[in-house]
Amino acid sequence: MNQETLKSAIEAMLMVADEPVSVGRLATLLEKQLSEAVPRDKVRLAIEGLVSDYVGRGVELVEVSAGFRFRSSAEYSSFVGGLWEERKPRYSKAFLETLAIIAYRQPVTRGEIEHIRGVAVSSNIIRSLLERDWIKAVGHRDVPGRPVIFATTKEFLDYFGLKAVDQLPGLPEMTDLDATHEKFIVNEGEPNDTSTNESDELEASDERKQLDESAVAE
Repeated sequence: MNQETLKSAIEAMLMVADEPVSVGRLATLLEKQLSEAVPRDKVRLAIEGLVSDYVGRGVELVEVSAGFRFRSSAEYSSFVGGLWEERKPRYSKAFLETLAIIAYRQPVTRGEIEHIRGVAVSSNIIRSLLERDWIKAVGHRDVPGRPVIFATTKEFLDYFGLKAVDQLPGLPEMTDLDATHEKFIVNEGEPNDTSTNESDELEASDERKQLDESAVAE
């Protein structure tokens, strides 16, 4: 298979994929189809060509944590959003604050999140983040009570179009939480259970302990 045909095949594969695809997986799938070895460097060369081909167009090919995927260019997001008639729910400020603290201060415990925020963290928020696979329990802090330590996941990076945590915007850019809130809109049709109020944030410590235990068990 010549390089141009290889590039077209990879373009078709990435265009229909419902999740990011790595160079290794692309090569494996191509080898299975062609019954011959496909060098990884040729796959990456084809991808680099595709990235260049889509510069300045309505869609772009980007690399995220789990591999490569096509997505609409940011400047045309308002046009794409019109395809969904239902009103997209937005994340609550408390949800965003909790997620931002975990992302920037990871690994971090629930108690440390509460210390930074100045209020209790709702179990609904932690549960929602765990269910979305945006955070995970990565161990216990070696202090009395051995609280669970949380960190972000590859799914978090992929959802927000990041290759690594160091691609997060600088902290000075995150100071206006209301502006940040406008950027983080649910792109899925699933229900959103993150609109918690302050009374939800004053839950009993026994519920918190049960949640921490279940997070590690998962």
